[in-house]
Amino acid sequence: MAAARDQAARILRTEPDTAEGEAARDVSAALAEQLRAHLSEETVARRPAETPVGPVIETPAVEKPAAAPAAAPAAAAPKSGKRKLVLIGVGTLLALAAASYGTYYVLVGRFYVSTDDAYVRANNTTLGARVSGHISAILPGDNAVVRTGDVMFRIDDGDYRIAVDAARTKIATQQATIDRIGRQVTAQESAVEQAQANLASAEAGLKRANLDYDRQQTLSTKGFATHATFEQSEAGRDQGAAGVKAAQASYDAARDNVEVTKAQQAEARAQLAELQTSLAKAERDLDFTSVRAPVDGIFSNRLVSTGDYVVVGQRLGNVVPLDEVFIDANFKETQLKRIRAGQPVTISVDAYGHRKFEGIIDSISPAAGSVFTLLPPDNATGNFTKIVQRLPVRVRVPRDVARQNLLRAGMSVYATVDTRNGARDADSEADLDAPAATHPQ
Repeated sequence: MAAARDQAARILRTEPDTAEGEAARDVSAALAEQLRAHLSEETVARRPAETPVGPVIETPAVEKPAAAPAAAPAAAAPKSGKRKLVLIGVGTLLALAAASYGTYYVLVGRFYVSTDDAYVRANNTTLGARVSGHISAILPGDNAVVRTGDVMFRIDDGDYRIAVDAARTKIATQQATIDRIGRQVTAQESAVEQAQANLASAEAGLKRANLDYDRQQTLSTKGFATHATFEQSEAGRDQGAAGVKAAQASYDAARDNVEVTKAQQAEARAQLAELQTSLAKAERDLDFTSVRAPVDGIFSNRLVSTGDYVVVGQRLGNVVPLDEVFIDANFKETQLKRIRAGQPVTISVDAYGHRKFEGIIDSISPAAGSVFTLLPPDNATGNFTKIVQRLPVRVRVPRDVARQNLLRAGMSVYATVDTRNGARDADSEADLDAPAATHPQ
């Protein structure tokens, strides 16, 4: 067909304005009419219409045969019938799709609440220095798995070992002092016993002097004893009384010395306890030179290097416990009507080609996120534009999913909550302060 059109085009090219050209145009016109009739019949037989491709060729006005107009209605009839069938089919499919979607929405879809404002979270643990010094070693590599108790950083411990040794030496010295005072107490107790014996001896001498004095007094009264003898016995009695008093004073002094020495020993023991506390602190500081992982997780966000000087409280890095990740889904306040703790949640993870897993709502935040910001909004002044607030909803991740360590803190997820169960009170029209109203848990 294309070859025939090319041939007709070559025939229909304009010839020079001569007598030979006029004759050639008459012959070309006759041949062109025959070709057009042939092409029209072939086109009607194969398909309704075909638009020829090629340059637009201007031909002289030639009278067409009567068969060409009759071919147009015959080609248009099949085309119109097929178009109606296609439109009816498309309309039917659209109606069925709309009915199916409406049924699904009424029975199931309206109970699903979704948000893409949801992220994976973890309780990141910040490692900090509890003593000052230079970093001598960093044991785990970046993004390495660590276990509870693993040493993460080592701080130069030379000064802290010296402090421990000094505290132990002081304790040993103080213990020796306590032992010495204890021996002094023993010696003082022996002195007390000696003073007590002296007192007993003085009391016995006083008793004998008193008896001698009474006897000499009786004899002197009857005239059987000289006055000098009586005075001598009286002097012996007085010396005996003075001796008893001296012995009693010595006994009391020895006993008081024992109590004083025991008090000194108690004071020394208190000082020993204080030194032992200092030793415990020194040993604790020495132990703090090894910074250990408080939880299982991934070590990341290292903020220091070997040789850096750190002070007390300085941040060193983070441990992210990926086995205990959770999801915070920030739902609009208008979506919380049917959301309750314990409802299933379908989680789609963006990072893994929208792979899904099932979670459970753990709790709903008591306040919107704007309440906990550094500068909470104050709508009592100036112009007011109402903005729908969002409240974080905590979603619990299954343990078997979390232990795969595929969910990393900060990942974006898509959360869909199935609210068909556990929210019967949401359909109640009773006021919140009505006695019969069922309040959300």
